[in-house]
Amino acid sequence: MEIIIRLLVFGALLGIVVSLGSALFNLSRKSSDSRKVARDLTIRVGLSVALFILLMIAWHFGLIAPHGIASAAHP
Repeated sequence: MEIIIRLLVFGALLGIVVSLGSALFNLSRKSSDSRKVARDLTIRVGLSVALFILLMIAWHFGLIAPHGIASAAHP
């Protein structure tokens, strides 16, 4: 089950980066279409919200847990 969560998180992060890159590409073109930029940014926001919800659900059911980097740095 842990590998499925990792793949979903990786896929969501990859989708977020691709969507942001697509929006940047459409924005930098001379004949930029604001509808395409808005669509790409809307997809990015939707994926970000979906990733957040996925992480909260996985944490709630104990599929992921904080690993405590901050507490390990200060013994």
